[in-house]
Amino acid sequence: MQTERPTKNFLQILYMCLGFFGIQFGWALQMNNMSAIYSRLGASESELPILWLAAPVTGLLVQPIVGYFSDRTWCRLGRRRPYFLGGAIFSVFALFLMPQATAVWMAAITLWILDTSVNVSMEPFRAFVGDILPEHQRKTGYAMQSVMIGAGAVIASFLPQILTNLGVSTEAAIGHIPNTVRYSFFIGAIVLLTAIIATVVTTPEYPPADMEEFKKLQKQSKSFFLTLKEMWNAFVTMPQTMCRLAVVQFFTWAAFMLMWVYFTPGIASGVFHALPGTPEYEVAATWGSSCFGIYNGVAFIFSFVLLWLTTRFSAKKIHIVCLTIGGIGLASLGTTLFGIQFTKYGLIFPMVCIGIAWSSILSMPYAMLSNALPAEKMGFYMGVFNFFIVIPQICVNLFFGPFMKYALGGSTIAAVGVGGISLLIAAVATLRVHEPLSTQE
Repeated sequence: MQTERPTKNFLQILYMCLGFFGIQFGWALQMNNMSAIYSRLGASESELPILWLAAPVTGLLVQPIVGYFSDRTWCRLGRRRPYFLGGAIFSVFALFLMPQATAVWMAAITLWILDTSVNVSMEPFRAFVGDILPEHQRKTGYAMQSVMIGAGAVIASFLPQILTNLGVSTEAAIGHIPNTVRYSFFIGAIVLLTAIIATVVTTPEYPPADMEEFKKLQKQSKSFFLTLKEMWNAFVTMPQTMCRLAVVQFFTWAAFMLMWVYFTPGIASGVFHALPGTPEYEVAATWGSSCFGIYNGVAFIFSFVLLWLTTRFSAKKIHIVCLTIGGIGLASLGTTLFGIQFTKYGLIFPMVCIGIAWSSILSMPYAMLSNALPAEKMGFYMGVFNFFIVIPQICVNLFFGPFMKYALGGSTIAAVGVGGISLLIAAVATLRVHEPLSTQE
Protein backbone atom coordinates (compact mmCIF):
# COMPACT_ATOMS: atom_id res chain seq x y z
CA MET A 1 0.00 0.00 0.00
CA GLN A 2 1.23 3.48 -0.90
CA THR A 3 2.28 5.54 2.08
CA GLU A 4 1.20 9.18 2.42
CA ARG A 5 3.47 11.43 0.38
CA PRO A 6 5.01 14.59 1.82
CA THR A 7 3.38 17.88 0.86
CA LYS A 8 5.10 19.65 -2.03
CA ASN A 9 5.69 23.38 -2.40
CA PHE A 10 4.59 25.42 -5.41
CA LEU A 11 7.95 25.25 -7.19
CA GLN A 12 8.20 21.48 -6.81
CA ILE A 13 4.71 21.03 -8.29
CA LEU A 14 5.61 23.39 -11.15
CA TYR A 15 8.75 21.43 -12.03
CA MET A 16 6.97 18.07 -11.94
CA CYS A 17 4.40 19.40 -14.42
CA LEU A 18 6.84 21.29 -16.66
CA GLY A 19 7.19 18.35 -19.05
CA PHE A 20 3.54 18.75 -19.95
CA PHE A 21 4.39 22.24 -21.24
CA GLY A 22 6.66 20.68 -23.84
CA ILE A 23 4.27 17.86 -24.70
CA GLN A 24 1.41 20.27 -25.27
CA PHE A 25 3.64 22.58 -27.29
CA GLY A 26 4.22 19.77 -29.78
CA TRP A 27 0.63 18.53 -29.55
CA ALA A 28 -0.80 22.00 -30.24
CA LEU A 29 1.37 22.42 -33.35
CA GLN A 30 -0.17 19.23 -34.67
CA MET A 31 -3.76 20.08 -33.69
CA ASN A 32 -3.59 23.60 -35.12
CA ASN A 33 -1.80 22.85 -38.37
CA MET A 34 -2.49 19.31 -39.58
CA SER A 35 -5.76 20.01 -41.43
CA ALA A 36 -4.09 22.92 -43.25
CA ILE A 37 -0.97 20.81 -43.95
CA TYR A 38 -3.07 18.02 -45.45
CA SER A 39 -5.03 20.55 -47.52
CA ARG A 40 -1.83 22.15 -48.80
CA LEU A 41 -0.58 18.72 -49.86
CA GLY A 42 -3.75 18.01 -51.84
CA ALA A 43 -6.13 16.23 -49.42
CA SER A 44 -9.86 16.97 -49.78
CA GLU A 45 -12.03 18.02 -46.84
CA SER A 46 -13.86 14.66 -46.96
CA GLU A 47 -10.52 12.87 -46.42
CA LEU A 48 -9.51 14.88 -43.34
CA PRO A 49 -11.30 12.76 -40.69
CA ILE A 50 -9.61 9.55 -41.86
CA LEU A 51 -6.23 11.27 -42.01
CA TRP A 52 -6.71 12.42 -38.40
CA LEU A 53 -7.15 8.85 -37.13
CA ALA A 54 -3.54 8.62 -35.96
CA ALA A 55 -4.09 10.53 -32.72
CA PRO A 56 -7.06 8.54 -31.34
CA VAL A 57 -5.93 5.13 -32.59
CA THR A 58 -2.41 5.43 -31.17
CA GLY A 59 -3.89 6.72 -27.91
CA LEU A 60 -6.23 3.74 -27.76
CA LEU A 61 -3.42 1.24 -28.28
CA VAL A 62 -0.46 2.90 -26.59
CA GLN A 63 -1.71 4.55 -23.41
CA PRO A 64 -3.15 1.53 -21.52
CA ILE A 65 -0.11 -0.58 -22.43
CA VAL A 66 2.34 2.13 -21.36
CA GLY A 67 0.27 2.67 -18.20
CA TYR A 68 0.31 -1.03 -17.35
CA PHE A 69 4.05 -1.46 -17.82
CA SER A 70 4.97 1.84 -16.16
CA ASP A 71 3.15 0.57 -13.05
CA ARG A 72 5.63 -2.33 -13.12
CA THR A 73 8.78 -0.43 -14.03
CA TRP A 74 11.52 0.56 -11.63
CA CYS A 75 15.02 1.50 -12.75
CA ARG A 76 17.63 4.17 -12.20
CA LEU A 77 15.34 6.81 -13.76
CA GLY A 78 12.36 5.63 -11.72
CA ARG A 79 8.92 4.43 -12.81
CA ARG A 80 7.37 7.01 -15.15
CA ARG A 81 10.40 9.08 -16.19
CA PRO A 82 11.89 6.48 -18.60
CA TYR A 83 8.69 6.73 -20.64
CA PHE A 84 8.73 10.53 -20.56
CA LEU A 85 12.23 10.59 -22.00
CA GLY A 86 11.83 7.77 -24.54
CA GLY A 87 8.66 9.24 -25.99
CA ALA A 88 10.24 12.70 -26.15
CA ILE A 89 13.17 11.52 -28.24
CA PHE A 90 10.92 9.99 -30.92
CA SER A 91 8.57 13.00 -30.79
CA VAL A 92 11.48 15.30 -31.61
CA PHE A 93 12.37 13.10 -34.59
CA ALA A 94 8.79 13.32 -35.91
CA LEU A 95 8.48 17.07 -35.34
CA PHE A 96 11.58 17.66 -37.45
CA LEU A 97 10.28 15.35 -40.20
CA MET A 98 6.68 16.63 -40.42
CA PRO A 99 7.31 19.95 -42.23
CA GLN A 100 9.54 18.17 -44.75
CA ALA A 101 6.56 16.20 -46.10
CA THR A 102 5.75 16.77 -49.78
CA ALA A 103 2.86 14.31 -50.08
CA VAL A 104 -0.19 13.40 -48.01
CA TRP A 105 1.08 9.89 -47.33
CA MET A 106 4.37 11.25 -45.98
CA ALA A 107 2.58 13.60 -43.60
CA ALA A 108 0.22 10.80 -42.50
CA ILE A 109 3.07 8.38 -41.67
CA THR A 110 4.94 11.07 -39.75
CA LEU A 111 1.77 11.92 -37.82
CA TRP A 112 1.44 8.29 -36.72
CA ILE A 113 5.04 8.35 -35.44
CA LEU A 114 4.46 11.67 -33.68
CA ASP A 115 1.20 10.63 -32.02
CA THR A 116 2.60 7.28 -30.87
CA SER A 117 5.61 9.00 -29.32
CA VAL A 118 3.60 11.78 -27.68
CA ASN A 119 1.24 9.21 -26.17
CA VAL A 120 4.18 7.31 -24.70
CA SER A 121 5.30 10.50 -22.93
CA MET A 122 1.85 11.81 -22.06
CA GLU A 123 0.18 8.85 -20.37
CA PRO A 124 2.59 8.44 -17.42
CA PHE A 125 2.28 12.16 -16.59
CA ARG A 126 -1.30 11.64 -15.39
CA ALA A 127 -0.23 8.84 -13.05
CA PHE A 128 2.86 10.84 -12.06
CA VAL A 129 0.69 13.29 -10.10
CA GLY A 130 -0.94 10.43 -8.21
CA ASP A 131 2.47 8.90 -7.49
CA ILE A 132 4.18 12.03 -6.22
CA LEU A 133 1.54 14.15 -4.51
CA PRO A 134 -0.48 13.45 -1.35
CA GLU A 135 -4.22 13.08 -1.89
CA HIS A 136 -5.11 16.59 -0.73
CA GLN A 137 -2.76 18.16 -3.31
CA ARG A 138 -3.84 16.21 -6.37
CA LYS A 139 -6.46 18.72 -7.51
CA THR A 140 -3.73 21.34 -7.35
CA GLY A 141 -1.34 19.09 -9.27
CA TYR A 142 -3.80 18.49 -12.10
CA ALA A 143 -4.69 22.18 -12.16
CA MET A 144 -0.96 22.95 -12.49
CA GLN A 145 -0.79 20.50 -15.39
CA SER A 146 -3.59 22.51 -16.94
CA VAL A 147 -1.51 25.67 -16.48
CA MET A 148 1.44 24.06 -18.23
CA ILE A 149 -0.74 22.67 -21.01
CA GLY A 150 -2.30 26.08 -21.54
CA ALA A 151 1.04 27.86 -21.63
CA GLY A 152 2.52 25.41 -24.13
CA ALA A 153 -0.54 25.42 -26.33
CA VAL A 154 -1.00 29.19 -26.47
CA ILE A 155 2.62 29.88 -27.44
CA ALA A 156 2.58 27.09 -30.05
CA SER A 157 -0.74 28.31 -31.46
CA PHE A 158 0.47 31.86 -31.98
CA LEU A 159 3.93 30.83 -33.17
CA PRO A 160 3.12 30.86 -36.93
CA GLN A 161 1.60 34.33 -36.55
CA ILE A 162 4.60 35.53 -34.51
CA LEU A 163 6.97 34.25 -37.19
CA THR A 164 4.85 35.93 -39.87
CA ASN A 165 5.10 39.23 -38.01
CA LEU A 166 8.87 38.75 -37.83
CA GLY A 167 9.01 38.55 -41.61
CA VAL A 168 9.09 34.78 -42.20
CA SER A 169 7.34 33.90 -45.46
CA THR A 170 3.90 32.29 -45.48
CA GLU A 171 4.18 31.46 -49.18
CA ALA A 172 5.01 28.02 -50.48
CA ALA A 173 4.74 26.18 -53.76
CA ILE A 174 1.88 23.73 -54.21
CA GLY A 175 2.69 20.55 -52.31
CA HIS A 176 5.09 22.25 -49.87
CA ILE A 177 4.82 23.64 -46.34
CA PRO A 178 5.45 27.38 -45.74
CA ASN A 179 8.42 28.39 -43.61
CA THR A 180 6.22 29.77 -40.82
CA VAL A 181 4.94 26.24 -40.19
CA ARG A 182 8.31 24.56 -40.82
CA TYR A 183 10.14 26.72 -38.30
CA SER A 184 7.31 26.35 -35.78
CA PHE A 185 7.74 22.58 -35.81
CA PHE A 186 11.52 22.86 -35.44
CA ILE A 187 11.11 25.16 -32.44
CA GLY A 188 8.49 22.81 -30.99
CA ALA A 189 10.91 19.89 -31.12
CA ILE A 190 13.50 21.78 -29.07
CA VAL A 191 10.95 23.02 -26.53
CA LEU A 192 9.42 19.56 -26.03
CA LEU A 193 12.72 17.85 -25.32
CA THR A 194 14.00 20.64 -23.04
CA ALA A 195 10.84 20.70 -20.90
CA ILE A 196 10.72 16.94 -20.39
CA ILE A 197 14.40 16.77 -19.48
CA ALA A 198 13.75 19.50 -16.89
CA THR A 199 11.04 17.39 -15.23
CA VAL A 200 13.18 14.22 -15.37
CA VAL A 201 16.15 15.98 -13.75
CA THR A 202 14.26 17.90 -11.02
CA THR A 203 11.57 15.45 -9.86
CA PRO A 204 12.72 12.17 -8.28
CA GLU A 205 10.23 9.33 -7.90
CA TYR A 206 9.45 7.23 -4.85
CA PRO A 207 10.40 3.53 -4.99
CA PRO A 208 7.69 0.90 -4.42
CA ALA A 209 6.77 0.56 -0.73
CA ASP A 210 7.04 -3.24 -0.90
CA MET A 211 9.87 -4.08 -3.28
CA GLU A 212 9.45 -7.85 -2.95
CA GLU A 213 5.78 -7.69 -3.93
CA PHE A 214 6.70 -5.31 -6.73
CA LYS A 215 9.24 -7.78 -8.13
CA LYS A 216 6.52 -10.45 -8.19
CA LEU A 217 4.34 -8.13 -10.28
CA GLN A 218 7.26 -7.53 -12.64
CA LYS A 219 7.75 -11.28 -13.15
CA GLN A 220 4.04 -11.75 -13.74
CA SER A 221 4.00 -9.04 -16.40
CA LYS A 222 6.58 -11.01 -18.41
CA SER A 223 3.88 -13.59 -19.19
CA PHE A 224 1.84 -12.38 -22.18
CA PHE A 225 -1.33 -14.29 -21.26
CA LEU A 226 -1.20 -13.35 -17.57
CA THR A 227 -0.73 -9.73 -18.61
CA LEU A 228 -3.78 -9.84 -20.87
CA LYS A 229 -5.83 -11.57 -18.17
CA GLU A 230 -4.90 -9.03 -15.52
CA MET A 231 -5.59 -6.11 -17.83
CA TRP A 232 -9.01 -7.53 -18.72
CA ASN A 233 -9.92 -8.19 -15.08
CA ALA A 234 -8.94 -4.65 -14.12
CA PHE A 235 -10.96 -3.27 -17.02
CA VAL A 236 -14.20 -5.08 -16.18
CA THR A 237 -13.92 -4.19 -12.48
CA MET A 238 -13.13 -0.50 -12.94
CA PRO A 239 -14.53 1.79 -10.21
CA GLN A 240 -18.03 3.22 -10.64
CA THR A 241 -16.67 6.76 -10.64
CA MET A 242 -14.56 5.86 -13.67
CA CYS A 243 -17.54 4.30 -15.48
CA ARG A 244 -19.64 7.43 -15.09
CA LEU A 245 -16.77 9.71 -16.04
CA ALA A 246 -16.42 7.60 -19.19
CA VAL A 247 -19.75 8.96 -20.44
CA VAL A 248 -18.66 12.52 -19.70
CA GLN A 249 -15.39 12.00 -21.54
CA PHE A 250 -17.08 10.46 -24.58
CA PHE A 251 -19.23 13.50 -25.33
CA THR A 252 -16.46 15.93 -24.34
CA TRP A 253 -13.84 14.58 -26.69
CA ALA A 254 -16.25 14.02 -29.56
CA ALA A 255 -16.93 17.76 -29.34
CA PHE A 256 -13.27 18.72 -29.45
CA MET A 257 -12.47 16.34 -32.29
CA LEU A 258 -15.16 18.03 -34.35
CA MET A 259 -13.58 21.39 -33.61
CA TRP A 260 -10.00 20.29 -34.33
CA VAL A 261 -10.90 18.69 -37.66
CA TYR A 262 -13.42 21.17 -39.02
CA PHE A 263 -12.66 24.58 -37.49
CA THR A 264 -9.95 25.78 -39.89
CA PRO A 265 -11.72 24.57 -43.07
CA GLY A 266 -14.96 25.92 -41.58
CA ILE A 267 -13.77 29.47 -41.05
CA ALA A 268 -11.86 29.42 -44.34
CA SER A 269 -15.06 28.74 -46.28
CA GLY A 270 -17.66 30.29 -43.98
CA VAL A 271 -15.87 33.45 -42.79
CA PHE A 272 -13.04 34.12 -45.25
CA HIS A 273 -14.78 32.53 -48.31
CA ALA A 274 -11.46 31.02 -49.36
CA LEU A 275 -10.42 27.83 -51.12
CA PRO A 276 -7.29 25.72 -50.41
CA GLY A 277 -4.30 26.87 -52.46
CA THR A 278 -5.28 30.54 -52.49
CA PRO A 279 -3.58 33.37 -50.56
CA GLU A 280 -6.88 33.94 -48.74
CA TYR A 281 -6.79 30.36 -47.46
CA GLU A 282 -3.34 30.92 -45.97
CA VAL A 283 -4.69 33.99 -44.16
CA ALA A 284 -7.62 31.91 -42.88
CA ALA A 285 -5.33 29.08 -41.77
CA THR A 286 -3.10 31.50 -39.88
CA TRP A 287 -6.13 33.10 -38.21
CA GLY A 288 -7.47 29.63 -37.37
CA SER A 289 -4.22 28.85 -35.57
CA SER A 290 -4.52 32.19 -33.77
CA CYS A 291 -8.09 31.33 -32.71
CA PHE A 292 -6.74 28.12 -31.21
CA GLY A 293 -4.16 30.28 -29.51
CA ILE A 294 -6.95 32.41 -28.04
CA TYR A 295 -8.78 29.46 -26.49
CA ASN A 296 -5.51 28.00 -25.24
CA GLY A 297 -4.54 31.40 -23.86
CA VAL A 298 -7.86 31.66 -22.02
CA ALA A 299 -7.34 28.11 -20.74
CA PHE A 300 -3.90 29.10 -19.48
CA ILE A 301 -5.21 32.18 -17.65
CA PHE A 302 -8.24 30.33 -16.32
CA SER A 303 -5.99 27.56 -15.00
CA PHE A 304 -4.81 30.00 -12.33
CA VAL A 305 -8.45 30.60 -11.45
CA LEU A 306 -8.86 26.82 -11.22
CA LEU A 307 -6.00 26.65 -8.73
CA TRP A 308 -8.07 28.99 -6.52
CA LEU A 309 -11.42 27.31 -7.23
CA THR A 310 -10.11 23.86 -6.27
CA THR A 311 -9.59 25.09 -2.71
CA ARG A 312 -13.25 26.09 -2.42
CA PHE A 313 -15.37 23.86 -4.66
CA SER A 314 -15.48 20.22 -5.67
CA ALA A 315 -14.00 19.19 -9.01
CA LYS A 316 -17.46 18.00 -10.08
CA LYS A 317 -19.13 21.39 -9.62
CA ILE A 318 -16.28 23.19 -11.34
CA HIS A 319 -16.44 20.82 -14.30
CA ILE A 320 -20.20 21.12 -14.80
CA VAL A 321 -20.06 24.91 -14.99
CA CYS A 322 -17.03 24.96 -17.29
CA LEU A 323 -18.49 22.40 -19.71
CA THR A 324 -21.73 24.37 -19.89
CA ILE A 325 -19.89 27.58 -20.76
CA GLY A 326 -17.83 25.80 -23.41
CA GLY A 327 -20.89 24.12 -24.87
CA ILE A 328 -22.67 27.45 -25.29
CA GLY A 329 -19.66 28.98 -27.02
CA LEU A 330 -19.05 26.07 -29.38
CA ALA A 331 -22.73 25.63 -30.21
CA SER A 332 -22.97 29.31 -31.18
CA LEU A 333 -20.88 28.52 -34.28
CA GLY A 334 -23.71 26.28 -35.49
CA THR A 335 -25.98 29.30 -35.89
CA THR A 336 -24.60 29.58 -39.43
CA LEU A 337 -27.28 27.01 -40.28
CA PHE A 338 -29.84 29.78 -39.63
CA GLY A 339 -28.10 32.36 -41.77
CA ILE A 340 -26.11 34.09 -39.01
CA GLN A 341 -22.62 34.95 -40.22
CA PHE A 342 -19.52 35.32 -38.05
CA THR A 343 -16.91 37.95 -38.69
CA LYS A 344 -13.20 37.33 -38.16
CA TYR A 345 -13.28 38.92 -34.72
CA GLY A 346 -16.69 37.49 -33.87
CA LEU A 347 -14.92 34.14 -33.45
CA ILE A 348 -13.25 35.39 -30.28
CA PHE A 349 -16.36 34.89 -28.08
CA PRO A 350 -16.69 31.13 -28.72
CA MET A 351 -12.93 30.74 -28.32
CA VAL A 352 -13.06 32.34 -24.85
CA CYS A 353 -15.88 29.99 -23.80
CA ILE A 354 -14.04 26.98 -25.18
CA GLY A 355 -10.87 28.00 -23.35
CA ILE A 356 -12.69 27.96 -20.01
CA ALA A 357 -14.02 24.48 -20.72
CA TRP A 358 -10.64 23.24 -21.99
CA SER A 359 -8.89 24.27 -18.79
CA SER A 360 -11.28 22.14 -16.75
CA ILE A 361 -11.25 19.22 -19.20
CA LEU A 362 -7.50 18.88 -18.82
CA SER A 363 -7.61 18.67 -15.04
CA MET A 364 -10.91 18.13 -13.24
CA PRO A 365 -11.81 14.67 -14.63
CA TYR A 366 -8.41 13.40 -13.46
CA ALA A 367 -8.87 15.01 -10.06
CA MET A 368 -12.23 13.24 -9.70
CA LEU A 369 -10.75 9.96 -10.91
CA SER A 370 -7.36 9.75 -9.17
CA ASN A 371 -8.70 9.43 -5.63
CA ALA A 372 -11.05 6.64 -6.72
CA LEU A 373 -8.22 4.47 -8.07
CA PRO A 374 -5.97 1.94 -6.29
CA ALA A 375 -2.41 3.30 -6.16
CA GLU A 376 -0.85 0.11 -7.53
CA LYS A 377 -2.96 0.34 -10.71
CA MET A 378 -2.88 4.10 -11.19
CA GLY A 379 -0.95 4.05 -14.47
CA PHE A 380 -3.05 1.29 -16.01
CA TYR A 381 -6.38 2.88 -15.13
CA MET A 382 -5.20 6.27 -16.36
CA GLY A 383 -4.35 4.53 -19.64
CA VAL A 384 -7.74 2.82 -19.79
CA PHE A 385 -9.37 6.17 -19.06
CA ASN A 386 -7.85 7.30 -22.32
CA PHE A 387 -10.16 4.83 -24.10
CA PHE A 388 -12.98 7.24 -23.41
CA ILE A 389 -10.99 10.05 -24.97
CA VAL A 390 -9.94 8.31 -28.16
CA ILE A 391 -12.98 6.13 -28.92
CA PRO A 392 -15.25 9.18 -29.48
CA GLN A 393 -12.56 10.70 -31.69
CA ILE A 394 -12.41 7.52 -33.76
CA CYS A 395 -16.21 7.54 -34.05
CA VAL A 396 -16.15 11.13 -35.28
CA ASN A 397 -13.42 10.38 -37.81
CA LEU A 398 -15.16 7.29 -39.18
CA PHE A 399 -18.82 8.22 -39.12
CA PHE A 400 -19.35 11.97 -38.92
CA GLY A 401 -18.40 12.71 -42.52
CA PRO A 402 -21.62 11.31 -44.05
CA PHE A 403 -23.71 13.05 -41.36
CA MET A 404 -22.07 16.37 -42.17
CA LYS A 405 -22.56 15.85 -45.89
CA TYR A 406 -26.24 14.93 -45.81
CA ALA A 407 -27.61 16.49 -42.61
CA LEU A 408 -25.51 19.65 -42.48
CA GLY A 409 -25.23 20.26 -46.20
CA GLY A 410 -21.46 19.87 -46.07
CA SER A 411 -21.08 22.86 -43.75
CA THR A 412 -17.85 22.37 -41.81
CA ILE A 413 -18.51 25.23 -39.41
CA ALA A 414 -21.98 23.84 -38.63
CA ALA A 415 -20.21 20.58 -37.77
CA VAL A 416 -18.25 22.51 -35.14
CA GLY A 417 -21.56 23.76 -33.73
CA VAL A 418 -22.70 20.16 -33.26
CA GLY A 419 -19.70 19.78 -30.99
CA GLY A 420 -21.22 22.41 -28.70
CA ILE A 421 -24.33 20.30 -28.25
CA SER A 422 -22.08 17.36 -27.37
CA LEU A 423 -20.34 19.45 -24.67
CA LEU A 424 -23.70 20.36 -23.12
CA ILE A 425 -24.61 16.66 -22.97
CA ALA A 426 -21.28 16.03 -21.20
CA ALA A 427 -22.15 18.70 -18.60
CA VAL A 428 -25.45 16.95 -17.85
CA ALA A 429 -23.69 13.57 -17.62
CA THR A 430 -21.28 14.97 -15.01
CA LEU A 431 -24.23 15.30 -12.61
CA ARG A 432 -24.21 11.49 -12.24
CA VAL A 433 -20.55 11.29 -11.17
CA HIS A 434 -20.03 10.54 -7.47
CA GLU A 435 -16.76 11.81 -6.05
CA PRO A 436 -15.05 10.20 -3.05
CA LEU A 437 -15.83 12.16 0.10
CA SER A 438 -12.22 13.30 0.46
CA THR A 439 -12.36 15.21 -2.84
CA GLN A 440 -15.43 17.26 -1.99
CA GLU A 441 -15.54 20.58 -0.28
